[in-house]
Amino acid sequence: MVDIATRVYNHKWKIDPIVRSLIDTDFYKLLMCQSVFRNKPDTHVTFSLINRSKHIPLADLIDEGELREQLDHIRSLSLSRGESTWLRGNTFYGKRQMFRPDFMEWFEGLRLPPYHLERKGDQYELTFEGSWPEVMLWEIPALAVLMELRSRAVLDRMGRFELQVLYARSMTRVWEKIEALREIPNLSIADFGTRRRHSFLWQDWCVQAMREGLGSAFTGTSNCKIAMSREVEAIGTNAHELPMVYAALADSDTALAKAPYDVLSDWHDEHDGNLRIILPDTYGTKGFLDNAPDWLAGWTGIRIDSGDPAKAAQIAIDWWRSRGEDPLTKRVIFSDGLDVDKMKELHAQFSGKVKVSFGWGTLLTNDFRGLVPDDELAPFSLVCKAVAANGRPTVKLSDNPNKAMGPQSEIDRYKRVFGLGEQEKFDVIV
Repeated sequence: MVDIATRVYNHKWKIDPIVRSLIDTDFYKLLMCQSVFRNKPDTHVTFSLINRSKHIPLADLIDEGELREQLDHIRSLSLSRGESTWLRGNTFYGKRQMFRPDFMEWFEGLRLPPYHLERKGDQYELTFEGSWPEVMLWEIPALAVLMELRSRAVLDRMGRFELQVLYARSMTRVWEKIEALREIPNLSIADFGTRRRHSFLWQDWCVQAMREGLGSAFTGTSNCKIAMSREVEAIGTNAHELPMVYAALADSDTALAKAPYDVLSDWHDEHDGNLRIILPDTYGTKGFLDNAPDWLAGWTGIRIDSGDPAKAAQIAIDWWRSRGEDPLTKRVIFSDGLDVDKMKELHAQFSGKVKVSFGWGTLLTNDFRGLVPDDELAPFSLVCKAVAANGRPTVKLSDNPNKAMGPQSEIDRYKRVFGLGEQEKFDVIV
């Protein structure tokens, strides 16, 4: 097993690039990329870094030259032969050749497009522009680089023994969480922690700990590189990015109202089984389900990623019943800011009503809260989102207005089109 503390100490000699591979990314990015490659390959999209935690002065903490060095390194990466073989030949979600030959040929020749980086006060403006299939693959590695550089800025001030003690405490914390999770009967949980991880090595350690500590209750990781190297399942379906861009491309309010269902119609044509998971909250869960076509009720389940998770799960259960579906056959995946106590609570509330699963993210792979002075390693909310498509702004409403994004005039328009009224605000944990 890697001695993480020693490797971190030796980062001062730049042994480890932060992102080692184009598949050091979330599995759902590759699934979505293939869908975009097939359905919207010529769409011009802009992605932008958004630091929701303004109290974290990234530009003061992270050296611009070092950030550019890491981003430039990512632009030099391409698929290795082994990675290509894994994607082409492995079985994902019970299906062989999940990735089509034309997509794989394109992906094998890909180098990520240029980036734009500029310091604005104590923050960085980092954007990526170009064809949607290319620029969308910047999201996860860009976030991973910024999160890890922030970690290194703190860790570089620590000595070898301080680092050993820090990681011993962090490992103990993760293991105690795993022990607590063992108490949940019929647990189903996956690692969703790539984008805001403490570091690649730490995520890799967490995955190994989950596999040993939870056995078959651990269903896999969203990280393709780790899934390949550790021989665990790659987990993931789709994200808000798809409806946000489809909606921005809509030419009328009528087309806008239809856009989120167009996304899932395209997805329906490509995938079946456990990949048919609805993400309903982009423009409000209840309205989305109330207006959904009947064929969508036949999908396998739903992922809950904002707002009150218990309320959203009950809305989904009621919706399935209203459409003649048995909720006991459906899966609800909770994935928003989870930690052990919340997972125990949700499992106790919904076990026996639906199949309950968890996607455990930042508070698995980046919970260093309270372990260094001034809580300098506490996780924070950093995202990289599609902000424009073919020159039009994108909008996300969410079930939590604190996660909403887009120009206010467009937010108001989307609320009108999707019939979204007043919403309860929730703190954004990560």
